[in-house]
Amino acid sequence: MQEVRGSIPLSSTIFLPQMKFIIKNKSSDKIIVSGEAEKLRDLLAPVRGQLSEADLQRADLWSADLRGANLSRADLRGAYLRSADLRDANLSGADLRNADLQRADLRNADMTDVILDWTNLKGADMTGLKTNKKEDILKCLGIKEFK
Repeated sequence: MQEVRGSIPLSSTIFLPQMKFIIKNKSSDKIIVSGEAEKLRDLLAPVRGQLSEADLQRADLWSADLRGANLSRADLRGAYLRSADLRDANLSGADLRNADLQRADLRNADMTDVILDWTNLKGADMTGLKTNKKEDILKCLGIKEFK
């Protein structure tokens, strides 16, 4: 019988380790949610209405279901929100500097007063987006001038 190195039989199951997450309110230091999960996004769905002022710096929220989430004034600097579902989310006043929202669903989201320096919005669906930061959004999309 020949030994195959570096491969896993198709019938094998791989269990990812559970990680401990604690999400706090950035101004009061109050814990919003804590627990163990394979991915942070698994913990956020039940509390998505309570994420105002959450400290989510550099959080991996790839493909997270955050429909209708209250992320107002949340710290999302450097967060990975690629392909996240943020339909109808309240992101007003959120800090999205260096965040990756490529291909995110932002339909009908509120992005009033957001901070968007170096934010990746390429391919994001912004149909019905509410914002007062249109110039910043165009800059993030690589559009220098809109006529």
